[in-house]
Amino acid sequence: MTERRNADDSTGGGTGGRSGGEADRGTEAGADRKADRRPGRAAHRAGRGTGGARRTEMPGTHGVDGTVRGARRADEPANRDVDGTAGRGRREEVPGDGGVDGATGRARRGHDVPSRPLPHRHRRRSGFRGRRPLLLLVCGFLLVGVCAATGIAWDPFAGGSEGKAPAAAIGTPWYVGPVDGTTGTPEQPVGSTPPTGDATPTAEPGTAAPGGGPLPFDLPGPAALRSGAAGRKLVFAHYFTPYPLSLDNESADKDYYTRNYLDPAGENGKHGAYGGLLRDRPLPVPPRGGDWEYANLQQEVRTAAAAGIDGFTLDLLSLTGKNRERAEKLMAAAHATDPGFKIMLMPDMTSLGTDDPAVLAGAIAELGAAPAAHRLPDGRLVVSPFKAEAKSVGWWSRTLEILRTRHGIRTAFVPLFLDFGAHGAEFAPISHGFSEWGSRSYVGQESSTRDVRRAHDMGKVWMQPVSVQDARPNQGVYDEAGNTATLRATWTRAIEDGADWVQLTTWNDYSEGSQFAPSLHNGHTYLDLSSYYLTRFKTGGWPKIVRDTLYLTARTQFAAADPTGPQSLVMSLRKGSAAPRDTVEVLSFLAGPASVRTTVGSAKDTREAPAGLHSELLPLKPGTSAAQVVRDGKPGAAVELAYRADRSAAVQDLQYYGATSGRND
Repeated sequence: MTERRNADDSTGGGTGGRSGGEADRGTEAGADRKADRRPGRAAHRAGRGTGGARRTEMPGTHGVDGTVRGARRADEPANRDVDGTAGRGRREEVPGDGGVDGATGRARRGHDVPSRPLPHRHRRRSGFRGRRPLLLLVCGFLLVGVCAATGIAWDPFAGGSEGKAPAAAIGTPWYVGPVDGTTGTPEQPVGSTPPTGDATPTAEPGTAAPGGGPLPFDLPGPAALRSGAAGRKLVFAHYFTPYPLSLDNESADKDYYTRNYLDPAGENGKHGAYGGLLRDRPLPVPPRGGDWEYANLQQEVRTAAAAGIDGFTLDLLSLTGKNRERAEKLMAAAHATDPGFKIMLMPDMTSLGTDDPAVLAGAIAELGAAPAAHRLPDGRLVVSPFKAEAKSVGWWSRTLEILRTRHGIRTAFVPLFLDFGAHGAEFAPISHGFSEWGSRSYVGQESSTRDVRRAHDMGKVWMQPVSVQDARPNQGVYDEAGNTATLRATWTRAIEDGADWVQLTTWNDYSEGSQFAPSLHNGHTYLDLSSYYLTRFKTGGWPKIVRDTLYLTARTQFAAADPTGPQSLVMSLRKGSAAPRDTVEVLSFLAGPASVRTTVGSAKDTREAPAGLHSELLPLKPGTSAAQVVRDGKPGAAVELAYRADRSAAVQDLQYYGATSGRND
């Protein structure tokens, strides 16, 4: 019988944590990621498998952690870091990567998560579980009916009590911001909300800027975003080396992602219990000649820079092996592709496996010598360790002193904590700034206001986490992202609270489903949306909407559905997350008021949408979903999700899929 792991006891109990093991980046690493807010990153390091257990070691090869590993499977590419697996116990070097095996979850703040992954524990689904969603659904529709009859609109964010937050009302227009700018919610505070209705700067309805483009606005160029005040508001994306564009330079129909990470039977059935290691993958690229890995890394840099991102925070999972090699290659590719694109070094203290300050200082010095390494205008090298509290202030002081005296490197130390509240004050004397891993649901984000204020009161910069979603099959836990609500809420906090820098968590950690990078199931949806908020964050003004653009997001299965296949470990909602919901969201950016026709399964409807940014929630139904702008009787921008929703599925997949009318990917 299918079992659900108790989210509170899961290896990666936090919202943003990495998966579980300390060696590989998968299941176990995340548990200590924010031993209170995010679970799961540790796993990636440890063993990237169900519980961080390492994969059978085969003779003849050595893992990144120095252990002898067994003979490699015939199916696996020559060198892969165990690191990429789920857990932070690193996985053996298998093709392409580093331990994709585990979900890299980070331990989320605000939740009680063990600092090291626990063995897998399951709880059986109770017989009531199947009936409860039906009861709630019936009650929900009755409530919506009453609201509609009385002219009352249900605010999806109103009320909120402890534990799970209420789900948004289905079928009720959910505005991203008030038209009159006088009221707001904790998730969309006044002053930072995009303008809607009459307040929206627009072009002539239905027209687009010369040359058009995939975005609803014209993204300022690098000269505008990287200079002056905008150039001081930096946006980085967290790069996770286990999941590059390709692991083996094969075509997408037969590459390592398809054979071993998406297929539940992949890697000799290692990930069968949770239905396969991943649910999504990088947007496929064709095989290349020459140094294909370098070329692919250059492509990722171009993609990020084109979205307005200033650089990557590079998760340094290991001191040797494939992940380290890929880190060095990324540094070179970044400088060759775009000299203005910077790489912030982020030693991952859940997986590096050294207690010697001199060893880490040496590794930082080597990578920091690259031209792409992020330095402040005064020349100091920025070092931002993940889970900095894993080592004492004294230990870090010795590391920074060695960098200065032995290597001649002055540093700006920006520790990233899993629990800033517990450690910020003690680290203040040696720090230039602070960051935290953050949470992955749209509720509870108001705590960041306190964090930013505390950092600024100590005279430090603050790097705010911005996230999109989080679902970790190998840890048996997920967060309710509310379609794009989490992305919009976390960006709103960064803007409204006055963060100095932003870190998108993550660029490409597919094991925790937190990727912003273009992917098979989301295309450029989340990256394009981030470009809109990024522009406001850096320039101080909302960009003018000059072309109609629709973004459509939905799951391909219902949150309460259990998999029909042999998967035995299913995901449960993480403690503190918003309540599960089954909704399709149409997020419209309109140059002028228009009608939006929607199709969700067999249900068709037409709704009026104002100029500007507007969110409409519809109940999920079996079938495909689509939307189209209609103005003055003429059809305009249209979008359709390429993946249909079904009431049953062989494998549980709780990630939201996305599509945009602005692109064909």
